[in-house]
Amino acid sequence: MNRVLRSVGMQALLAAALPANLAVTAGSLLYSAVVGKPARERPDRPRTVMLSGGKMTKALALARAFHAAGHRVVLVEAAKYRLTGHRFSIAVDAFHVVPPPDDPEYAAALVDVVRAEGVDVYVPVCSPASSWYDALAKPLLEQYCEVVHGDADDIGTVDDKGAFAAAAAEAGLPVPDTHRVTSADEVAAFDFPPGATYVLKSIPYDAVNRLDLTPLPRSSTAETRAFAASKPMSPDRPWILQEFVPGTEYCTHGTARDGVLTVYCCCESSAFQLNYDHVERPAIEEWVTRFVADRKLTGQYSFDFIVAADGAVRAIECNPRTHSAITMFYDQEAALSRAYLSDGCETLRPTAASRPTYWLYQELWRLLSDPSSVAERVRTLWEGTDAIFSVHDPLPFLLVHHLQIPSLLLENLLSGRDWVKIDVNIGKLVEPGGD
Repeated sequence: MNRVLRSVGMQALLAAALPANLAVTAGSLLYSAVVGKPARERPDRPRTVMLSGGKMTKALALARAFHAAGHRVVLVEAAKYRLTGHRFSIAVDAFHVVPPPDDPEYAAALVDVVRAEGVDVYVPVCSPASSWYDALAKPLLEQYCEVVHGDADDIGTVDDKGAFAAAAAEAGLPVPDTHRVTSADEVAAFDFPPGATYVLKSIPYDAVNRLDLTPLPRSSTAETRAFAASKPMSPDRPWILQEFVPGTEYCTHGTARDGVLTVYCCCESSAFQLNYDHVERPAIEEWVTRFVADRKLTGQYSFDFIVAADGAVRAIECNPRTHSAITMFYDQEAALSRAYLSDGCETLRPTAASRPTYWLYQELWRLLSDPSSVAERVRTLWEGTDAIFSVHDPLPFLLVHHLQIPSLLLENLLSGRDWVKIDVNIGKLVEPGGD
């Protein structure tokens, strides 16, 4: 019953916001019609670029970048998210539904789209579950187009938190003490160094358990074992036991071409982050640059770091996919496109004038949840810019919130599935056991 009330209540809140959003959309369309849309570049070699992950804001950000640079954009997504608001963007020239990434026909379906649309470059915008399948599809796709993604060996290494820590340490780059574990008995038997604290992390992505950073060891071995036993841990589903380093956590996005970092940004991070503001941390950028060069990586790699009180930098993990912080390049769209498609580019970073990005409906929800935060919410809106809204491309902002999310809420309501939260950034309902 609680699930039903939450779904119906959220639908009602979205419906209440619809008139205002319709007015903003109509005003934007009128304004754009009167003043004209920004001029697009005319590249020497116009290309057709295919993007996956069509439900996510980061796919929209990249679509707008390639569009601004004069390229043609094809967007693909699974049937569950066929009503993504991003398909209606002026930056998207064609939209196709493909099977989910774990479907045996996924790679063949991508090839079909590549051939039908004359795709020159494929840039996967991956969910946590899909980066591996895009790596498996890469050899087949490369027979028809360029693929800006790592191969299976690279993705398999960096997407495994234990293997990533080992690879970084082998390259002489600092990481917290990390151990692979597959059972509660292993955790209970671990020889915790005196005074040190560790946390358990699932190696396969877990949208719910990833937020649990309960410090270990507990007060007794039995309690430590009991806590570990509460996690879905097995030889087929390994976890890591990782040293917890107190400090400030940062997240980064990096795009690489043959070991050269072409796009980079860095932000302070949080568990459910929906605010991005670039900060300069030279030691973190140097770490990323060295790792990318050491492994000669191509693709998109998002690293998480801890900077201790003494300034020491340690990488916690690497997610081989586009980071939502890519939205900070909203004011350098054509340059972002070149950094993805061209060799020899200098590393592109957000400019000093780039405003932080946020998601308006998330900020409104925070205000409703905590009215005392009004000053913080107003400051966020005043100093930043919405990651989805564009005065010259307003339909995604309308349709993400009033078609995409409501349709997913309705589907979950009818199917009886529960959900944990709405993530307007990745355009989905976070579900127990979801991707």
